[in-house]
Amino acid sequence: MATLTIKNITKKFGDYYAANNISFSAAEGEFVTLLGPSGCGKTSLLKLIAGFHTPDSGEILINQKNINNLPPEKRNTAMCFQSYALFPHLNVAHNICYGLQQRKITSTEQKERLDVALKQMDLEIHRLKLPGQLSSGQQQRVALARAMVTRPDVILFDEPLSNLDAKLRESVRFEIKQLSRQYHLTSIYVTHDQAEALAMSDKIIVLNKGNIEQIGTPEEIYYKPVNRFVADFIGVANITQAKVRSLGEQLYQVSSIFGEFTVSSDEPPQGEHIYICFRPEDAELSDNPTDENYFEADILQAAFMGNLTEIQAQLKRGNETQKIRLQVKNFLQIQGKTKLSFRLPRSAIHFLEEV
Repeated sequence: MATLTIKNITKKFGDYYAANNISFSAAEGEFVTLLGPSGCGKTSLLKLIAGFHTPDSGEILINQKNINNLPPEKRNTAMCFQSYALFPHLNVAHNICYGLQQRKITSTEQKERLDVALKQMDLEIHRLKLPGQLSSGQQQRVALARAMVTRPDVILFDEPLSNLDAKLRESVRFEIKQLSRQYHLTSIYVTHDQAEALAMSDKIIVLNKGNIEQIGTPEEIYYKPVNRFVADFIGVANITQAKVRSLGEQLYQVSSIFGEFTVSSDEPPQGEHIYICFRPEDAELSDNPTDENYFEADILQAAFMGNLTEIQAQLKRGNETQKIRLQVKNFLQIQGKTKLSFRLPRSAIHFLEEV
C-alpha cells in the first residue's frame, strides 16, 4: 500500500508539452484514471511515474519519497501494457513469475503467489501454455497477473483493455477493479474510453494538451463539468452560449438559443455571459405547454437503441436554429412523430466557463 504524489511535473518534447505543471495525488488503495484524447499526455505521464521518462521539473513521490532519480526497477511500480508484452517463449507460469525472479523472491513464495494469481485470473488450466496458445483475453489476464503478483506500491495500466472485444472488455474491467479493491492497490489507469473511466475510477483526471482540465469523482466529472471540453468529452452534452441573471436563493433566469430557462444551481455562474449545457438523458417528454422549461423541437432522426432511443432534433427561435441530441426511454411515444415536446428540470442545466 502506498501513496503517490505528483508535484508540478513538466515534460517537453521539443515544443510539445506532454505534461505542463501537472499536480495530483493518489491515496492508498485509490483507483485514479488519466483520461483524455490521443496526444493529451496521459501515457507520457504514466511513463514518467514508471521511470521510462525523466521530468524536466517537478517531483514524483511514493510514500512521500522522491523517486525522480530512481531507475524503473527500483521504484516498486508495475506496468500492465496495452500490447500485453508477454515473453512468447515462456509459458504462463514463467511469464507471471518473471518479475518475482528479478526481485529474488524465494521459490517457495513464488509458487504461493503464482497459485493465488492463477486462481484469481481463472488461468489454472493454462499455466503451461505459451502466449501464442491463448486468446487475447487470456493473454491480458496473464499480463495483469504478472503485474499484480509483485505486489507493487503503485500499479500502472496503459490502456490494457483496448485490444479486447466489447463483451470481454467489460468483464476484465470489473476483474481489475475487484482485484484493486481486494488488495488495496494504488492504481493509475490510462484510457481514452470514458465508459471505462466512469465505471472503474475513484477519481478521474481529465487531460488535454498536457494540462489538467478537471479532477473529480466520476459523478462530479459527469454531472458538474467545469468547461466545454470536459462536458463534450465525457458523454454527450448540448452546449450553447447564454445570458444569466440571478433570481436569488440559488435560482437563475437563463436566456439562450435553446430558449428561456429557470435554473437551480448551488454553484453560481462565472459571469453574465457564459456557456451552459444539458445532457441528452435529462430531457423529459411532456405534452403540457404550461410546464416550466417546456420546449418543442423538430425531429430530424431517431435511432432505437434497445433500452433507449437516440434523437437528433432542431430547435427554432426566431430566425435561429440549434441542433440538439436527446435520449428517451419509450420509443413508442415518438414513433411516427415529426415534433418532440419536452421539459428540462431546473437542475438539468449546468453552468460552464465564461464566453
